[in-house]
Amino acid sequence: MHFWRKFPNKNSLLRAVALATTGSGIFCYTTSSDYNTSVLVSVPSTLRDSLTWQWRTILENTRRPAFIPLSESPYGILPLFFSRPDAVPDPDLSKGPARDAGDSPKHSCNCLGRDTIANAAAKIGPAVVNLSVPQSFHGMTVGKSIGSGTIIDEDGTILTCAHVVVDFQGLRSSSKGKVEVTLQDGRSFEGTVVNADLHSDIAMVKIKSKTPLPTAKLGSSCKLRPGDWVVAMGCPLTLQNTITAGIVSCVDRKSSDLGLEGMQREYLQTDCAINQGNSGGPLVNIDGEVIGVNIMKVLGADGLNFAVPIDSVSKIIEHFKRNGRVVRPWLGLKMLDLNDMIVAHLKERNASFPDIRSGVLIPMVSPGSPADRAGFRPGDVVVEFGERPIGSIKEVIEIMGDNIGKPFKAVVKRANNVTVTLTVMPEEANPDM
Repeated sequence: MHFWRKFPNKNSLLRAVALATTGSGIFCYTTSSDYNTSVLVSVPSTLRDSLTWQWRTILENTRRPAFIPLSESPYGILPLFFSRPDAVPDPDLSKGPARDAGDSPKHSCNCLGRDTIANAAAKIGPAVVNLSVPQSFHGMTVGKSIGSGTIIDEDGTILTCAHVVVDFQGLRSSSKGKVEVTLQDGRSFEGTVVNADLHSDIAMVKIKSKTPLPTAKLGSSCKLRPGDWVVAMGCPLTLQNTITAGIVSCVDRKSSDLGLEGMQREYLQTDCAINQGNSGGPLVNIDGEVIGVNIMKVLGADGLNFAVPIDSVSKIIEHFKRNGRVVRPWLGLKMLDLNDMIVAHLKERNASFPDIRSGVLIPMVSPGSPADRAGFRPGDVVVEFGERPIGSIKEVIEIMGDNIGKPFKAVVKRANNVTVTLTVMPEEANPDM
């Protein structure tokens, strides 16, 4: 219900503000040099009957209606009403369908509502678990490796980080592949590490339960944009059921940007608070879907945290199911994505650089590698791979898939626009590379 009223003095305005505040209504005002201050008050339906009654009474007795002090309500002193919407929305305020008072409001504008983060956390929270693995050094127990995980299948499959459950720093696990798993509801299980990939730092743990287990839904990370809201969940410092929220800062942070050696990897960068024990926990979108696995943070810096995108994790899970391990083809090439700016800079430095608009530059070829044997040279620009035009490293990786020993044709541009066609046969990469 809305009332428009012009106020001749400050006291009348203050009474209007008090009315809106007491009823948890909404008010706004405008003012100018030509008009008196105008106030719009939106009043919950709980107060509507009393205000309507008073309004009609005033209309019958005066030409200029006024806001009625709450003390004059025929229902006596009115309690404070909180901001949860009514069970039946006011038709003047909302044209949406009626819903139960306990339901969360639905936002058609993709904006962040009061319950958005809480609903996302509640949806996935029961499936988030605490992991603990005893660690020993020369037979002496020196502590525990703690982390988090997410139950992703009713059969008890848990998604987590490899460094939580596998020896990474010379410490030996005294549990012989066993992991203590604690659910949010307090149930505890002995889990077994069934798969681990050190390169991606992703692992799978399995538990057995006679009663149903809560599970989380895997979403997609390909449509994430910088600025999207996300929620990090886990058990930092063994504090279970901890939730932090933030935004996606970068959707494709390269491992080389972080000074990490080996094969190129991409991470989601977020500013969600992540601490020791969050590793392996889920990064969740506002729909309550897992869109990443929290993996690391930058020490000595705030808001620099990283997660493995769930699309990459899903491929790793498929490898685990099909091969028992992740199979990665290796060519022995260091590659660099080209764009207009880099191409222009390279042509300024060397006029013989080929005339290309897109492709992948080869700055280095590993001696004795499949690429070296195929005839690749530093300075080559790959414009086609597997009989398809390419413009990024990611496309090369997607074309190769997990094909080991399969020949691929590559069209290469060299200095002075010389075109060469090479055939390369990938080998399986060493997991420690």
